[in-house]
Amino acid sequence: MSEFSGKRILVLGAGISGISVAEVLREQGASVTLSDAREEAAIGRDFDKLRAAGIALALGRQDEALLREIDCVVLSPGVSIYSPLVEAAQMQGIEVISEVEVAYRLCPAPIVAITGTNGKTTTTTLVGEMIKAAGREVVVGGNIGLALSHEVKGVSPNGLVVAEISSFQLESVVNFRPFIAAILNLTPDHIDRHRTVAAYQAMKERIFENQASGDYLILNYDDAVVRDMATRTKSQAVYFSRLNELPSGVFVRKDMITMKWQDETVPICYTRDMKLLGAHNVENALAACACAYFAGVSPRHMAEVLSTFSGVEHRIEPVATLNGVTYYNDSKATNPESSIKALEAFPGHIILIAGGRDKHTDLTDFMSLIKAKVDHLILIGEAQERFKQAALAHGVVNIHLAKSFEAAVNLAHRLAKAPQVVLLSPACASYDMFKNYEERGRVFKNLVRQLR
Repeated sequence: MSEFSGKRILVLGAGISGISVAEVLREQGASVTLSDAREEAAIGRDFDKLRAAGIALALGRQDEALLREIDCVVLSPGVSIYSPLVEAAQMQGIEVISEVEVAYRLCPAPIVAITGTNGKTTTTTLVGEMIKAAGREVVVGGNIGLALSHEVKGVSPNGLVVAEISSFQLESVVNFRPFIAAILNLTPDHIDRHRTVAAYQAMKERIFENQASGDYLILNYDDAVVRDMATRTKSQAVYFSRLNELPSGVFVRKDMITMKWQDETVPICYTRDMKLLGAHNVENALAACACAYFAGVSPRHMAEVLSTFSGVEHRIEPVATLNGVTYYNDSKATNPESSIKALEAFPGHIILIAGGRDKHTDLTDFMSLIKAKVDHLILIGEAQERFKQAALAHGVVNIHLAKSFEAAVNLAHRLAKAPQVVLLSPACASYDMFKNYEERGRVFKNLVRQLR
């Protein structure tokens, strides 16, 4: 019998994760109420299936009356631990846990968990593909697709779960303990949610707080902040590095991705044979190989995936080539650091579409690189004016303001001439114009295809 059986549980947030975990908890025998501050019409989902399953709905209000006789509050990633209702629950001594914590408590299989500011989806997908290539049962989830609590339902104790984990999901974990955890990098992000960079880092570090000596923590040696995390873990720290040959860990030696651990040195794959573009993807590959190594994947299967995997949707994704100009969808770049990595993947002559919901992160390095590599900068959304002023301050020329997303794509099409490329890499969240970055990317691809 599940530990959730018979419990009275309040799930906060009626997005994909909230709905998924509400269904899972009801299946486990819990009495479930799903709440969202938005009215049902504003959410735009069909809740009839939930009602039929016996899940109570409390939509359009979130007051303390919801906490009466509640044993546990489960948070969707979009709900902050600083929200008044969550703080009230904590004050009343009600257990508050994340959807990922529910998944962990229900999951019979070991978990490989991957976090970082950038590269999570690519690295998580690579690890899943490597384990699959080795013939192992594997489930990939977390911050990708459906809620992790839903994805782990069918996995057996002999399988493996590979999970992309965000700082939002780590805010309210309790017992969560992956046997392999990876932290890819750390740059300021989501400060509007976490309030300070220190708090953001502390949330990321929660991925390894319950690990023990038999577990593994994969860390980016080239990121000084991440490298230092080895001093705060009880698990075995394993470094990866694109820039340094390491005495132990995963690194690049004469263009060869190499794994060195204890008495074994294993060549895996030449970086030139990888299908993924960019130095940042070499780092993602190194991290993936480290995770896969300790998950028992052979170098042959790692190399097979690296030589064939062409990337995830919305991350430097080639869309079409029109009149010698290739259009790339990098909608997943929701912060300047991610967009910087995309810009670095090209030699120059870029028509860049950027902007959206402003996270108010520092733009210095981003604008310096734009000045060096971008022929035309097209700005959209709420961040338009701040980005424009920052671009002007860095001597960027050919700055264009577009009144709509469609106008930006059409302008890029009019301006672009081979050998230029058109790159959507917003460096911003999408919520001013779209539901999420996926919708933004899909709209971009549709607009590009219509240009034909």
